[in-house]
Amino acid sequence: MKIDRKNYIILASASPRRQELLALAGVRLEIIPSQIDEQFFEGESPEEHVLRLARAKAGDVAGRHADRWVLAADTVVEIDGRVLGKPKDREEAEEMLRMLSHREHRVLTGYCILNSAHPQRKEGKAVSRVKFKALSEEEIRWYVDTGEPFDKAGGYAIQGKAAFMVKEVKGSYTNVVGLPLCEVVEDLQELGGGDFFATEDTEITEL
Repeated sequence: MKIDRKNYIILASASPRRQELLALAGVRLEIIPSQIDEQFFEGESPEEHVLRLARAKAGDVAGRHADRWVLAADTVVEIDGRVLGKPKDREEAEEMLRMLSHREHRVLTGYCILNSAHPQRKEGKAVSRVKFKALSEEEIRWYVDTGEPFDKAGGYAIQGKAAFMVKEVKGSYTNVVGLPLCEVVEDLQELGGGDFFATEDTEITEL
């Protein structure tokens, strides 16, 4: 039986966390990561940054795949006005965790859903506040030893081994994982009704 790929959302991200969240919601997915530069613009706020990058990522992939719906997102961690990206080495990972220890920080995600052949689009942003427990130096060293911080904004994965660090989450939990799933699914339902959703196990295709 031939599969109609127009009923599949293109996710413009290689993030396994976003893929897993959408698959859990039954969204039919193809994975085509965007290749755009993700640097900050001078004077850009975290809110402006995540929405700009989400739009740019979606537009990059949609421009190469006519008449297909594309979903893109960008997530950052912010504390005291400083944006924490993915730590480049052990020293930076430990520094980030010390900064987050026993304090509250913000996790911001911008997302955009568009189709180059349609005027309608959906976009939005979510902001969650996460409070960490006080981390000992032994806990910080142990967590960095696991290797988990190095491909995560802010140097931690709330759904992974860092779960023990989190005392409280205010706002969307899935936003902290990497995508505000409730808002994204509602927007997909408005755009495509049930066409983008499967009742069987969701197939994910990587291109």
